[in-house]
Amino acid sequence: MKKNVSLFLLAALLVFVCTACGSKKNDKDITVDISKLCEDLKGTITSGDLAEDSSNLIASTYFFDMSKIEESAAALNSGASACEVAVVKCSDSSYVKDVEELFKTRVKNQSELFAAYNATEVAKLESAVLKSAGNYVVFCVTDDTAKAEEIIKNAGF
Repeated sequence: MKKNVSLFLLAALLVFVCTACGSKKNDKDITVDISKLCEDLKGTITSGDLAEDSSNLIASTYFFDMSKIEESAAALNSGASACEVAVVKCSDSSYVKDVEELFKTRVKNQSELFAAYNATEVAKLESAVLKSAGNYVVFCVTDDTAKAEEIIKNAGF
């Protein structure tokens, strides 16, 4: 009898766990206005002057294969600050991990660069925000990480 009750409770627990996991929002359902998200994230940056980048500069800054990028928006700093924002929509989800790795490489390279002459910017790079959902990837190095994360969350990430 105890064995049957234990098996029943175990089965009930498994059903509950599986149901809870199944309620997660499907990442592929996300749709993002890339320009608006980039603009909103720019508002979290108070140091330095940001300039919007064309797709050619985005490709040469992050080394993306632009044939695999459907849409992108970015704003980079002039060099005095590490702050920057990039929002990318990949043509398909198979390129998302590559984009994330390229952003991580950017953080590593920028950290090494800033460590030589402006160590305070390295802390911003260490707390860079990198989120992905569906075919989208967001990268933000900012003065206000908490605000950036809130904006990104509100956008559906």
